[in-house]
Amino acid sequence: MQNGNAGIKDIAKALKISIGTVDRALHERPGVSAKTKARVLQMAEQLGYKPNLAAQALKLNRRLSIGAVLPKHISHFFDPLRAGIRAAAAAAVGMQVSLTFHEYPRLGVGDVEAIEKALQQHYDGIIFLPGDTRKFDPLIRKLSRSGTAMMCVGSDAPNTDRVGSVAAHAYVSGAIAAELLAHKLTRKANVAVFSGELFTLDHAEKLRGFAATLAVQAPHLTLLPALESHERPKEAYRQALTLMQSKDRPEGLYLSTANSMPVLRALDELGLLGKVQIVTTDLFQELVPLIEFGKVLATMYQRPYTQGKVAFESLLAYLKEENKPNPVIRLAPHVIFRSNLSLFSGLIIDTDEELETEFRSRKS
Repeated sequence: MQNGNAGIKDIAKALKISIGTVDRALHERPGVSAKTKARVLQMAEQLGYKPNLAAQALKLNRRLSIGAVLPKHISHFFDPLRAGIRAAAAAAVGMQVSLTFHEYPRLGVGDVEAIEKALQQHYDGIIFLPGDTRKFDPLIRKLSRSGTAMMCVGSDAPNTDRVGSVAAHAYVSGAIAAELLAHKLTRKANVAVFSGELFTLDHAEKLRGFAATLAVQAPHLTLLPALESHERPKEAYRQALTLMQSKDRPEGLYLSTANSMPVLRALDELGLLGKVQIVTTDLFQELVPLIEFGKVLATMYQRPYTQGKVAFESLLAYLKEENKPNPVIRLAPHVIFRSNLSLFSGLIIDTDEELETEFRSRKS
C-alpha cells in the first residue's frame, strides 16, 4: 500500500475488524472501545490514511466545488474540452456541484499564476492542464495537502500528488503519424515535427512515439530536429518559412500541436501545400477543406470533448469514494482522413479566433 493511498477498507483488513468499526473509531462515534480505537488510529497513521473530506461533504449534503483551470489558446481544442466538462457537470443529477472556470492566455504563460489564484478558492477538486511539471509539482503538492484533489487533463504530471489524468494517448498519436508518413514516402527523404512545448509530457511523448516508429518502420526517412513553436502562431509561421526554404527541406511533416494553421499558411505561400505529406492534430473549420482537397493527408483527433467529460467524471468519482485508485486514462486517438471526415466535421465547436487575430495583424 503506497503512503497516502490507504482507505478504511485497508485499515479494516489489516486489523481483521469490520469496516463499520474502523469508521466509528476514525469519526469519534460511540460503540468502539478505547483499545480498539487506539489500534485503528495507530494503523491509520502507519498506512498513511487520509480522510476523504469531499466524500464526507457529500454525506453531509454539502455542495462540492470544482475549478477548471485551462488555457484560452488554442480555442478549437480547449473550447470543446470545456464543453465536455460542462456536460459532465450538468449530468451530475442529484448532486450539489458548483463548477468555476479559470482561463490564462496560453500554456506556459500565466498557468502557474492561475493555479495559485485557484488555490485561494479552496476547491474540493481542480481540473487542469499540467505544463512544465518542474513548476507544477510543488503547486500540486501544496494543493493536495490542503485537501484539493488535482486531476490532469490533456497531458499528465506523473510522480506528483495528482489524483489522476485523462488525455489522448500521445505516444500512439506520434507513432500513427510516423506510420502514415512511412506509407506515403517510400524513398529517402527528410521529415520534421512541429511541436508545442516539449517540456509538456504530451508533446514529448508524441515526438518519442514518432521518432521510435520512424526508426523501425522507415529507416530511409531522416528526422530533422524538432521545432518548438511554444504555441505562438507567429513563431510557428516563421519557423515553417525558414525550414521549407532550406536545403534540407522535408517532404513530410507531423504537426503535433493544434497550432497548425501558421505552418500550413507558410507552405501555401511557398506553393508547397499539397506537395508535402502532412499529418496534423485535431480538427477545426479551416482544416476541413484542406483535408477534403488532399492538401493534408490526415489529422490526429484528440477527442477534446471526451477528455473534458471523462476528466470531470473521474474527478467526481474520486471525490465520492474513498480508497479509489488513481485513474490514468489514455484515450485512443481517432485518425481522420478525407474518407471519414464527414463523420467528425459535426464535432467542430469553434475556430481559433485568437490565431486569426494574430494573422490579420501580421498581414496589416
